[in-house]
Amino acid sequence: MSGLFGTLSIALSSLTASQQELATTSNNVANANTPGFSRQRPVVVTGDPIVEASLSFGTGVVLQKIQSLRDPILEIQLNQATQQQSQLDTALQQLQQLQTQFGSATSGIGADISNFFNSLQQLAPDPSNLALRQSVLTAASNLAADFNTTANSLQTQRANIDLNVVQSVSAVNTLTAQIASVNQQIGNLKNAGQDPSTLVDTQTSLIRQLAALVNVSVVPTDQGISLTTANGTTLVSGSQSFALSTQLGSDGVQHVLAGTSDITGSLAGGSLAGFIQVRDQEIPSLAGSLDQLAAGLATNLNTANARGIDLNGNAGANLFAPPPAGGVGAAATLTIAITDPALIAASSDGSTGSNGNLAALSAVATTPLANGQTPIDSYSSIVFKIGNDTSNTSADANSSNLILQQLQDQRGSISGVSLDEEAANLIQYQSAYQAAARVVSAVDALLSDAVNLGIGSAV
Repeated sequence: MSGLFGTLSIALSSLTASQQELATTSNNVANANTPGFSRQRPVVVTGDPIVEASLSFGTGVVLQKIQSLRDPILEIQLNQATQQQSQLDTALQQLQQLQTQFGSATSGIGADISNFFNSLQQLAPDPSNLALRQSVLTAASNLAADFNTTANSLQTQRANIDLNVVQSVSAVNTLTAQIASVNQQIGNLKNAGQDPSTLVDTQTSLIRQLAALVNVSVVPTDQGISLTTANGTTLVSGSQSFALSTQLGSDGVQHVLAGTSDITGSLAGGSLAGFIQVRDQEIPSLAGSLDQLAAGLATNLNTANARGIDLNGNAGANLFAPPPAGGVGAAATLTIAITDPALIAASSDGSTGSNGNLAALSAVATTPLANGQTPIDSYSSIVFKIGNDTSNTSADANSSNLILQQLQDQRGSISGVSLDEEAANLIQYQSAYQAAARVVSAVDALLSDAVNLGIGSAV
């Protein structure tokens, strides 16, 4: 269509497109700080021309769609990096708590072991001195108490982690239900021919939150998307979600179930895997080493004390209560077996001034335990292990954080809102709107002239 009305129609299409472009820019600016928002870009195309004879007339501009700028491959990489970062951060936090319970080789249990053997050395010159003998019992009691405290702290932390596992599974179920609901809404909009960009941003944000909890893979399907764990357990399929559950296992901790399948050991990402790693690997390993140390030390000291004779002339009794069979729980149950300082078997021949058996008791300090190490070296190994694990995890977490930050920066360059760019677009769209408005004014003036043509002329 040519002529003034055709020109007016073209100008109106420009006004409409410019209005929608201005609205898109305003929405970008409003959401500049909204987490997970993908900036939008108006896509305009030339209207279909009208052909008259050998001439082709343009019909203006059409806003084809509002396009959200996002990179699907980058989003997958961000999910994977988020899973790894969350697992490492969770494991590091728990390891740091464990580290505070052991201090160093020269504090805590390590210091107690040294203090006990030092008290034996102080008793040697005057083996019948009851005050010095009481110092030995006090040192032994402090050693047992620190073993008890440390072992109980390990179990308390394990119980707290167990609660975190249950809470994490509940959070996973909440997110998967929300994602399934958003999937359905996206499907409904697509079926109606409408743009679901805003809901896709919501979906992406929810998936990222889910990735921070559990390892998850996004699988495109005809029904939208499906979410599965690394071992193939389906969490979401289209508009349907599948809840995980927890159940107390024979080992005394909560296991994660998908239906009737135990998937605890196959979770390899997210904070849930970090909790399970520390709960099922780190803490049992430390507790086992601590039990081995407590059982070996108590057994060797009991054996050495039994070789001597106490102040009453009797064969030495157990210095500590015998540890449980196999040593399991020895650290938590370690207790001193005697309260009378006269029962310390310092004598080797029954005479009051004899200190011959104190050498046997002191020799326990350098006697190898079941792991081939002396008591002090054994405790030092425990301290080194937790320190080394914490240091390695911290280094891995820092490296992972750098990767995640780089990916987030890449996403920001693609999907993030640049206020400078939006300001420039605003001026461009405003100028286009003003120009189109001038065309409308010009056509209006010409139409007015055409309508009034001849009015007022002489009859």
